[in-house]
Amino acid sequence: MNWNASRKAARTTGAEPRPKKSKIELLLADENDENQENDFPAEVVNRAQKSLSKSEKKPEVLDPFSVSVLKIVKDEEKKRIIELHVVANSLKNPIDNQVAGILIKLQSLFFQHLPKMPRDYVSKMVFDPKQKNLALIKLKQTVGGICFRSFPSQGFTEIVFCAVSISEQTRGYGTHLMNHLKDYVVPRGIKNLLTFADLNAIGFFKKQGFTQEIRLARPVYEGYIQEYNGAILMHCELHPSIVYTEFTSIVQQQSKILKEIIQEKRTGSQETRRGLSCFKDGLRAIPVDAIPGLREAGWKPKINTNTNRKASNNNGNNIDELVDPSKLLTVLTCVLQAVRRHPLALAFINPVNEGDAPDYNKVVKYPMDLSTVGQRLSRGYYKTLRLFMADMARIFSNCRLYNGVDTENYCQANVLERFYQIQMRQLGLWHKQIIDDE
Repeated sequence: MNWNASRKAARTTGAEPRPKKSKIELLLADENDENQENDFPAEVVNRAQKSLSKSEKKPEVLDPFSVSVLKIVKDEEKKRIIELHVVANSLKNPIDNQVAGILIKLQSLFFQHLPKMPRDYVSKMVFDPKQKNLALIKLKQTVGGICFRSFPSQGFTEIVFCAVSISEQTRGYGTHLMNHLKDYVVPRGIKNLLTFADLNAIGFFKKQGFTQEIRLARPVYEGYIQEYNGAILMHCELHPSIVYTEFTSIVQQQSKILKEIIQEKRTGSQETRRGLSCFKDGLRAIPVDAIPGLREAGWKPKINTNTNRKASNNNGNNIDELVDPSKLLTVLTCVLQAVRRHPLALAFINPVNEGDAPDYNKVVKYPMDLSTVGQRLSRGYYKTLRLFMADMARIFSNCRLYNGVDTENYCQANVLERFYQIQMRQLGLWHKQIIDDE
């Protein structure tokens, strides 16, 4: 099956379209609010883009050191020098000769580049109908491939094998394969990639966004993926709003626009302006922001000057002033819903049943659960961010207080709390202050 064709089909046969706005934009964007201090005005960006389009000239000679490797790979794909296909074996329907040929060539490729892996196991994985294979074909030769299996119910895809021909390993084909795999699984509801990498492959997977810090709870993947001796489990989180095959070019273009805007601001800040003549007319003072050229030089008025409260986030902003009170309910509702949807949230949704834990109320002084937080949120109890954070922190600290360090509940509390903190941090609401249970 041709990858490009399948990708287009997925977008037109009921697959959910990717959101055009980021999570924070969807939550906090106000179409009538013109005071967007953390973003450049549209006219500034458009002016920078026009300036770039006028100044950029195509080099007469293609210099491999000045042109992105991934750009060269994408150009090869556009010219059909390389093609990508997702193929799989089938026991129900006969497969055509092209698919069979690709599977056989992938098997040979994995044999060659994974010599320590038993051949019968490689063959079993490649030809297993439950597995799929993403193949990179160059001039009718299979030069790279990824064997993978998705577990939609668990929300992750396992990368079983990944290999590129030795003669093609410096051309960026490995990264291009990985980006296509990410774009293939994300529309299908997959947000995590897992793989066991040997010592020689750890560096490659780190460049693709993988880390040895596994942010999935072990029960989510244990028993689903095959563990290998001498290999390290690595994890990559996927963002549903990113098109990974376009990500590098977008970042490069954004970098160019930003540099052009900075250069424009520097040029403007060096402009000589007329002095203030208003004082000659008897004025004793004027607002600071009325001084010509001050904003163009990068000055911004100070906000959140209230110094009575001591709690602050990493940037020194008052915690309770980080979110507009009128938007606080929307933001906290989103955080709570994300936590409730987590696979490990089930044990924390309702109050602890006394029948299951008769001595719970003797050990835990102030019980708290996600349902109670939701009820308080709907009643408008959380007038400030601190109140919400205190209740959420109490849920996890209560669990750790009642359960031993070596228990599964204790570990689940740590994983779910980490997930909650990530949601808060993505919205700029997290800080390092420890909230004590009172």
